[in-house]
This record gives sequence, C-alpha cells and structure tokens, in this order.
Amino acid sequence: MRMSWTCTSNRRGMSFSGKPPGLRTFFQALSDRFLNLLRECCLPPGGVRGGSYGQVIALFLLSVLTLACQPTGGDTRPPNIILILADDMGYSDLGCTGGEIPTPHLDRLAAGGLLMPNFYNAARCCPTRAALMTGLYPHQAGMGDMVEGRLRKDSTFLPAYQGWLSQNAVTIAEVLQQAGYQTYLSGKWHLGNDEPHWPDNRGFERTFAMIHGAGNYFNDEPWASKDQFRRLHVDGEEFQPGEGFYMTDAITDFALRFMEEGEREKPFFLYLSYTAPHWPLHALPEDIEKFEGRYTQGWHVLRKERFERMKALGVIPEHAALAPEYVNVGNPILTPAWDTLPAESRATWARRMAVYAAQVYSMDRAIGRVVDYLEEQGELDNTLILFLSDNGATHAAIYLATSFIADRSGPIGSARSFDSYGARWGNMSNTPYPLFKLYTAEGGIKTPLIAHYPKGIEPNTVSVAYGHVIDLLPTCLELAGVEYPETYNGHPIQPAEGISLAPAFRGGALPAGRPLFWEHHGNYAVRKGKWKLLNVVDAKDAGGDRLQLFGLDSDPSESRDVSAQHPEMVRELQRLYQEWAARVGVEPFDSLILARPI
Repeated sequence: MRMSWTCTSNRRGMSFSGKPPGLRTFFQALSDRFLNLLRECCLPPGGVRGGSYGQVIALFLLSVLTLACQPTGGDTRPPNIILILADDMGYSDLGCTGGEIPTPHLDRLAAGGLLMPNFYNAARCCPTRAALMTGLYPHQAGMGDMVEGRLRKDSTFLPAYQGWLSQNAVTIAEVLQQAGYQTYLSGKWHLGNDEPHWPDNRGFERTFAMIHGAGNYFNDEPWASKDQFRRLHVDGEEFQPGEGFYMTDAITDFALRFMEEGEREKPFFLYLSYTAPHWPLHALPEDIEKFEGRYTQGWHVLRKERFERMKALGVIPEHAALAPEYVNVGNPILTPAWDTLPAESRATWARRMAVYAAQVYSMDRAIGRVVDYLEEQGELDNTLILFLSDNGATHAAIYLATSFIADRSGPIGSARSFDSYGARWGNMSNTPYPLFKLYTAEGGIKTPLIAHYPKGIEPNTVSVAYGHVIDLLPTCLELAGVEYPETYNGHPIQPAEGISLAPAFRGGALPAGRPLFWEHHGNYAVRKGKWKLLNVVDAKDAGGDRLQLFGLDSDPSESRDVSAQHPEMVRELQRLYQEWAARVGVEPFDSLILARPI
C-alpha cells in the first residue's frame, strides 16, 4: 500500500506533509494490506505459493509495525488556534473582498481556506470582543455598552452594562487553558479597564495588552485629557514604548515571542487583536508612500469601482444594489461632495485615505509574518486561523475634535497627528452596505470571516450561510475536542448562544433559519433566514426610531424597506426581538447614564 504523507522532525517533534490518516483509515489500510498479502502468498486450500504460512504471518506483523511506526499522533493532536481581530475595518477593505488595498497574506489565507461573506459582529469594539471571547451575546457577558458601563438614572447597577466580563461567562482562553492549551493575547483587550478584569485574570498566561480602546500608534501619550485612562502591559507589568515603536509591529513581535518561548509539545491559543485600522490615522512613512496619489479620484469613483470588483469576485451577488451614498442631512459639512471641494481639501482627504490604506497594508504584512513563522515551524497545517473585523468602518469625525490635547503639529499619519478619515471614506470601506460602526445596519455589523485550516478545510471553500461572532467559541472548542463547562471557578456558566461552524468548514450546511440579534445604543436588529428587522435611531433625534424590514436574499444591501408589504413578518420578528431583549437584559438606552467617565 502506498501512503500519501511523509513524516519529518521539527521543533515540536514530528510533523506530516499531507494529511495523516485517522484511525478508521489506518485499520482499513491494515486490512487491505493483509488481504493483499494473502492473495500474493497463499494458494487455495492445498498448498502455499512463494512461502509458508509462517512467512505470511511474519509479513503481516511487519505491515503492522510499518504502519504503526508512521506516527498517527499528528491526526489527533489538537490544533493550534489563532484568532485575529481587526479594528474598525470595513467590509470591502481587503483585496479578496474587492478592495484596492493590497492584502496578499489575507488573500492567501482566504484562497487556501474558507471565506464566509455573510458573517456578523456585534456593531462595536467592546460588545464584539465580549461576544467573541464568551460565545454569549454582549449583554449576557456584561458588555451591553462599552467599558465605561451604564447605570439606570436612579444609579441602579445593571449586570448587562457593567463594563467588564461577567463571572457567569467563561472565555475561550479559560476553557482552552484548562484543557492544556497555552494561551496568549497580543493586542487590544478593551474588556475591563481595572484589575481584576484584565486578560491575565481571564485565562491568558502571556499577554502584551492594550487595556484601553485607542491611542497613538507610536507612543502611549494621552490624547483626550491629561488624566485619560490608558495602559499597556506585558504579562501584568506596565510597558513603556521606546524608540521605533509602532503598535501593529509590536503586537506581532510579542505574538511571535510568545509562540517561540512556548512549550513545543503543547498546542496554543493566540488572540491576535490588532488596533489597525482604528483611528488615529498613523502609519509608517514608507507604507504611506505606497498609497500617495491613489485616492485623488475621490470616494464617489472608488466606491463604485469596489462595488464592481465585489460582484466580479462573487463576494456579493450580481443582483446586489449599491446602497445610496451616506449623506448627513443635519450636518452636511461631514459628508461633502468630492467635486465641490477645493484642491487643497481634496489633497487632505486623499492623504487621510492613503494613511488608512497603509494601516491595513501594514496589518496584512504583520499577519504574513505570523503565517511565515508557522510554516517555518511546520505548524501551519495544524493551525486554525480565523480573521474578522470587530465592526464596520467608522464615520467618526475626530479631525473636528477641538478638546483633544493630542499633538497635531505634524503631517497626517505621523506621531504628531491625530486624525480620522470620516464618513465618506467609511462609506466606501463598507461598500455596498449602508451606515457604519455602532449601527445595526449591514454596514455596521457585517464582516467577512476567513478561516484557514489545511487539516480541516479544503482550499477555495465558500459558505454563503450566515454566522455570528458568538459562533467562534463553540467552533474553537469543537475543533480542540473540549467540552463547554457548566461551571468555572465556582460560578455557574450561562449556556453558549452560538453554534459550531465546523460543518461549514467541511463543506456542509449551517442552520438556515436560526434567529440572530443585535442591540447597541438603542439601535437593534433581528435576522431570521432571509428576513431582517432593523431599527435605526436617527442621529438627529434620539427618539426618532425607524423600523424597517428587508429581504436580504434579494436585497443584501438593505435598499428596499418592505415592512408595509409584510406586516406579519414585522410582528413576528419584533416579538422574537422583545423576548430576546428581556432574556439578555437590554434596557431602553435613553433611560441609562454613564457609570464611569470616558
């Protein structure tokens, strides 16, 4: 029998090229070899050809030893898991989803594995991170809003809005650590500002952690006020950036260090949580230079170009419409028309987008360093890599903020700048979808998911099923062969809300009609099958809710409200949402106040 894999030694012991056989394949091969030996060596009853029965038995035992000596441990060894989260990256910013920004390393992972174009996050940084870590909806995990938390106006404490992870939730790191995994975090945490709510207390044994939510990529200087909370630490000790520091590269450097210094025979879980491309717009000069002049055509032209590439790639269906360009009616200065801008303003806006593109490009290069390391160590085939964004692109107008103390004396993109790229470029990043981060429209909650796992996912796999960030914990636990606990550290643990995506990894189907839910700052949505009910709080009038219904199979970009045509579906989805909101602890947002200063 001819085997289709080879065994070589590496830093972790033995590794295979090709896919090692499972036990069923092993014993089937053994049976086939024994039957072949009998055919070759044995005559029908009455004689022996080519040797004695003793020789047949000897050859059979040799076959057993031959197969047994080709280690099968590689088939049963749990996979390493790397969960990569981008920050504020829009749906169409990657090359593989239609963007003009070169992202060859992420494109390679998508081509070599699975792309799920219909994947969802939880609309904003903290809620998504809480759901990702715990497999629960954000409110269940204690993160119905941000780390500042919310109280009722009478100061009633609300566990769903406490601003740190609940003790009745368990993190991926905590479960995998108990199962023998090494657990590492490198990057943004944003799930609790104060101890004991740091990652070191939530299952991570090695950490390079940015505890807060945003900051200068070149240093850790305050930017909002002198007493602003901000903290970088390594393994629990405060860290001060030195000369040549750049956040994206530092996150990667520490991740590589943790893997290099780990125990070779144990699997690891790495949460690689980049701050890119979240504002401020900060990039290395040589990266910015690559994009100088690329965005001088403006957002109108480039958004349409992205849309056409997305259709050509099949990321969106041919019948998809391009959502209308976002216009802020109440404050039109935030959404100018490109052709109305003077040349100097167009140059400034083009520079902003060039720096943003450089941030995405730099992150992709950093991810390539991690993939290269796995290949060098013979670990790529046995590593599940997951990539997504924590929310859609932002429309934040940081460039208009006048209260910040950040140094803005240098060119956009330098350490002496503090800027963002605004609603028009954010609208382009979210092509073809409407709105942005914070909103529960598709532009705020949709992200492509890339999953790469050569041992378990065939190349060029695409799943059009919809999934949610709550599904990542069940997926990781299933592939690691680990059970979800009922209790942890003496606390009862809420049942996970998500499902495993492993069937999609194998080319199978996921449940088509399961409902999914969102709520953030009064914006809410529920999706069930093709139907999505959307409530958007009008930015000009906090009480001006607009309830809309969309059939996403025919209208993926939410361009046609069909609530009037299907009132029964509106009622059904509204009922499901209200039941869910009561179950997870959603409160009317206008009844809440900040618990702690931002």
